[in-house]
Amino acid sequence: MATTATKVSYFAMQIPNRAGEASRILTSLAKAGVNLHAFTGFPNGRRSQVDFIPVNPSAFLAAARRMKLRVSKRKAGFVIRGNDQRGALANVLSKLSKAKINVTAVDAVGAGGGRFGAILWVKAEDVNKAAKALHAK
Repeated sequence: MATTATKVSYFAMQIPNRAGEASRILTSLAKAGVNLHAFTGFPNGRRSQVDFIPVNPSAFLAAARRMKLRVSKRKAGFVIRGNDQRGALANVLSKLSKAKINVTAVDAVGAGGGRFGAILWVKAEDVNKAAKALHAK
């Protein structure tokens, strides 16, 4: 399988930095039928920032409203998938480098079964240029 890039919507929010907060939100989203491409969280001062990359942004937003979650406006990022081999992510980042696009953040993981996945963010003004460089769907 070739490496693919998909332009996706994501939403961020701040939550208390305490045990169980992310679990509570993710459990409620799952019960509401929301499926995620990816989820990430990290400390941000005394709070934590969590980012949701939903498969269906409309369904996510509807569930978030019902749950009274205060999520950011829609932003764009990329989900990368492909064969797990040496240099797989380096090849993706090289395409962006050649296009003079700085990567804001990236999280990548070996997914087992010889596959890898990553989520990748660039500045809003570089999203369309990055999509072109990555031949994103």
